[in-house]
Amino acid sequence: MGFRLKRLSIESCPLSSTASPSQDAGTDTSSNTAVRDEIRNVVIIAHVDHGKTTLVDCLLRQSGQYRDAELKGERILDSNDIEKERGITILSKNIAVHYRGVKINLIDTPGHADFGGEVERVVQMADGALVLVDAAEGPMPQTRFVLEKALQAGVKPIVVVNKVDRPDGRPPEALDEALELLADLGGEEQLDSAAYVFASAKEGYATDDPAKPTEDMRPLLDLLVDHLPGPTVDTKSDFQMMVTTLDWSEYVGRIAVGRVNAGTIQTGQAVDVHTIDSSGNPIVRKIKASGLYVFDKLGRVPAESAGAGDLIALEGLDDVEIGDTITAPETGKALPRLKVDEPTLEMVFSVNSSPLAGREGKYVTTRQIKARLEKELERNVALRVSMIEGTEAYAVAGRGVLHLAVLIETMRREGYELSVGKPRVVFKEIDGKKHEPFETLRVEVPTEVMGPVMELVGLRRGQLEEMKQRGEYSLLRFIVPSRGLIGLRTRLLNATRGTAIIHHRFESYRMVEGDVPRRANGVLISMVGGKTMPFALFALQDRAELFVPPSTEVYEGMIVGENARENDMTVNPCREKKLTNMRASGSDENVILKPPRDMSLEAALEYIEDDELVEVTPESIRLRKILLKESDRRRQGRNG
Repeated sequence: MGFRLKRLSIESCPLSSTASPSQDAGTDTSSNTAVRDEIRNVVIIAHVDHGKTTLVDCLLRQSGQYRDAELKGERILDSNDIEKERGITILSKNIAVHYRGVKINLIDTPGHADFGGEVERVVQMADGALVLVDAAEGPMPQTRFVLEKALQAGVKPIVVVNKVDRPDGRPPEALDEALELLADLGGEEQLDSAAYVFASAKEGYATDDPAKPTEDMRPLLDLLVDHLPGPTVDTKSDFQMMVTTLDWSEYVGRIAVGRVNAGTIQTGQAVDVHTIDSSGNPIVRKIKASGLYVFDKLGRVPAESAGAGDLIALEGLDDVEIGDTITAPETGKALPRLKVDEPTLEMVFSVNSSPLAGREGKYVTTRQIKARLEKELERNVALRVSMIEGTEAYAVAGRGVLHLAVLIETMRREGYELSVGKPRVVFKEIDGKKHEPFETLRVEVPTEVMGPVMELVGLRRGQLEEMKQRGEYSLLRFIVPSRGLIGLRTRLLNATRGTAIIHHRFESYRMVEGDVPRRANGVLISMVGGKTMPFALFALQDRAELFVPPSTEVYEGMIVGENARENDMTVNPCREKKLTNMRASGSDENVILKPPRDMSLEAALEYIEDDELVEVTPESIRLRKILLKESDRRRQGRNG
C-alpha cells in the first residue's frame, strides 16, 4: 500500500526491567513547554468485543506487580455487575502499569456506540491510543467513531491487530483496513508515523509477525514506551485541570477525576472551580481540595503533590461537575467545556401506577425517581432529563436503547419501581424543516439468508450503501432512520436463525422519512386480576404466544401474550376448570404448556407500542396498557 510503517523488534529485557528512557523532561528552551518521558497516558479504543478489556487483563498479569488474588477471573476491569453479566464495558476505567521505569496509565473505554459519551470524555486525558481491531472482522463502525474522537483530541495512534489466533483471522488485510481508516480520518500525517503490532490477548502474546508467536506482551509494551509520546506540559503556568470523570464515596462525597494540564497541586490546597450556574452563566467557587490521589496499579493511592501530565483524583470539591475547570486561586482561566454528541433517543419515566405497585420496590415516588435521575446526570454526560409539563413524568434522552436500558436495570437493582414508555427518536428543526437521526447499520450474515435481511431493513426505510463478500458471509451496510432500528435486532436474529452480527452507530440528521411499519401482531390483555391458571393458558397457547407462566400474578390491563392476529384481544388467563360429577374420556389428560417467551428489559422496551408501558420493579418486568380498563381504551379509540 506504500505506507511507511514502524515495525518493532523484540528486545530481550524482561517485563520487570528497570532500564528506562531519560527521566529528565525534554524542555524546549524557546517555550514554556516540556515533555515528561516517565509517563505515558494511553486510551484503549475499539469496537465492541474486539478484546480491549481482555488485553488489559493480559498486561496486568504479565507486569508481575500483582498477586494472583488481585487478578481473579476474566475482564478484571469490568467490575460493575451488569458489565460482568453482559460481557461489555459500560464505564471507562483507569489503571497504571510500570514498565522500563515508565508509568503507563491505561484507560479502558466502552465499545458500544450507546456509551460513546464515556469515550468522548476520557480521550481528553490521553496522549496516545491503542486502536484495537479484530483480525477477522477488521475495523467496524464503532472503531471509526472512537478513533475519530481520539484523533480530534490530538492523540497518537498505535494499531493493534488482536485475535490473530482466530482460525478465520486475516491479520494483514485487517491491518490494511485499519490503516486506510487512519488515512480517511487523519490524513497522510498519521500514516507517516504509523506503528502497529499483532497480538492475541487470549493467548497472551504480541508480535511483529502474526505467523511467529512470541512468549509475552513485551513487543506491545515496548511500542507504548518507544513510540507514544509522554505528555507535553506547561512548566510555567499555574495549576489547571478539567474534570472529565466523577466518582463517589459515601465518606467524602464527589471525587473529581481528570488530567493536570499545567502547573502542580499540593494536597489540601485551595483551588478555584470554574463552572456554570443553572442559567448557563460562568461562575467561580473557591474550595479547598481535602484529598489528592494519583492512579497506580488497580486503584488510587494518596499523593502529596502532582504535576502536569498526571491523572489525579481530588476529594472535597462539593457540587463539582463534569466539564468544570479547576485552577490555582485567582490566576487560572477556564478551559473550553466538554462537548458531547447530543442524544438521539428518549423514553418517558414515570412512577409505577399498576395495581401491584409498591410491593417489590423500595423507592416508588416521583421525588425519589427525580433525585436518582439528577444523580445520574452528574456522571452520565450523554444523558438529558427534562420534566414533561403538566405531568409528573420525565423525558430521559440517551444514545440508544442499550444506554437507557442499562440505566433502568441499574435503578431496578437499587430498589426502584417505575414505568417506562416506548422509545422515541429525538427530532430536530433544521432550517425550518423536521429532521430525524439516521444511523449506519452493518450486518454480517451468511449469504444464504441474506434475502430476509434485505427485506426487513428495506421495510424500515433502510437504503443499501455497500455489499461485500467474505467467504460464506455477506457484509451489508445500510443507512437507516433510527426509528427503523427500534425492534429490528430481534427480527433480524429471528429471520437469520441467530446467525446475523449487527452493529450500528449514529451517522447524521436528515429529512424525516415516511412511516416505519408498526408491530405486526396484537397482544393478549388480561381482563381480570389474579394468578394465571394452567387450564386457561393451555386454551390460549394455540392462538397466541404467551409471556407468562402458570401461577403468575396478573392484573386487569396487563399484557400476557402476543396474539396471532394483528388486533388486541382481552382474555381471562385466570380461568379455572369447572368441577363437575361428569367425566368424559380424555377430559382429565395432563396440560402441557409451551415455555413462555422470555422478555428481557431491552426486548420489552423495543416490543411495546405507543399505548403501552414496561413496568419495571426489582423482581419483575411486566408489559401493560397505559389505560388498564377495556372501557377506557374503547372510549379513547372512539375519541381518537
